[in-house]
Amino acid sequence: MTMLKLFGIVFFCGLLSPSQEVLSGLSCAVSPGAMQNVLSDAILQNGLLQQHLQGLVLPNIMGEGGLLNSPTSITGLHLVKVRLPKLSVVLLPGIGVQLTIAAKLELSGNCLVGLLSELIDILVDVNITANIKCTNFESGTVQVVIEDCLCILGAIKIKLLSGLLSLSVNDIVLKQLTATLPGLLCPVVDIVVNLVNIQLLGTLNAVIPVGTAGTIHYRLASLPFTSGLFLGLDLDGAVKQVGGSIIPHDSSPSSLPPLMDKLLILGLRQSFLNAVLSLLIQIPPQTFTCVPEVFSDASQLQEAIMTLVPAGCSTCRGTSPLNIKITLSGNPLILLEENKATVELSVLIQVFIKRLDGTILNLLLLKADLSLNAHVSIAGGRLVLGLSLG
Repeated sequence: MTMLKLFGIVFFCGLLSPSQEVLSGLSCAVSPGAMQNVLSDAILQNGLLQQHLQGLVLPNIMGEGGLLNSPTSITGLHLVKVRLPKLSVVLLPGIGVQLTIAAKLELSGNCLVGLLSELIDILVDVNITANIKCTNFESGTVQVVIEDCLCILGAIKIKLLSGLLSLSVNDIVLKQLTATLPGLLCPVVDIVVNLVNIQLLGTLNAVIPVGTAGTIHYRLASLPFTSGLFLGLDLDGAVKQVGGSIIPHDSSPSSLPPLMDKLLILGLRQSFLNAVLSLLIQIPPQTFTCVPEVFSDASQLQEAIMTLVPAGCSTCRGTSPLNIKITLSGNPLILLEENKATVELSVLIQVFIKRLDGTILNLLLLKADLSLNAHVSIAGGRLVLGLSLG
């Protein structure tokens, strides 16, 4: 699951909980489990860590030997493979995220003991723990800083091609790797985390076209914040019509309810949804001809309305059918209540006839407020609002 897919799901799941406290902007809460899955995919499954460790340059290992041991040198030591990598995440309230990567590093090189030169394979367990903090928020972007990176080496297995392994070689390798590996691995993790941050921020700063009506642009509104339960992200959206004019909405900071065993929660304020609906619901005026095939009581309706027409208006009477024109008036509004969503539309209803000379005579003008029940669902990865008359 990529972060783009992650936040797509977040966006839609939030709308399915209108009973929650009304929130502003786009506010997302991500649980440690969801964040762990995303980071694991980005860092491990996509091979980003392996790629940057592949270029790791390890110093030569030299041992002077003693009275009973020959001098030892290990050169050309390089990473062959990262085995069984695992990633875990813990949220640090008020600080950020603690990232832990455990893996087995398979190293290979040339070993010279005395006059005997042969291949050496080293398998070392490493456990890297880094505290990640977000800082320097500006224009929807943040910088991530790694604090207190700690690298601990576990078991080390050494294999020589000849099968002859002296205690001196084992001691030399253990001592040198313990001294050098932590200083090499933490900078690599820092590079990888910053690359992932750039990738993930790209999914939090996106412009979504809405047909030919306009676009919705959303991005981070402030620094991410952490609690013991979730990582919180405040997003802000700009709803633009074709031509660049922005539909205003309230962008006040927001708070989030507890996750309640959910991986993801998003809150949307009514004002933001209203701005989106104003962009989505662009209904052109609809005109209906009132004929018996459509309205069974059309003739009676026409006769009743004609009684209201002044008797001196000879050009008003005739066989011209009634016409009804419905025009959207103002912007639609969505109301969120407990387990219920309603869309209100204001329309102007015009009843008229065409005179014999082609001019129009208005018989009735009526402003009406329509209340539509909104059913929220997800289909094909898209948020769907199904509207029906209340």
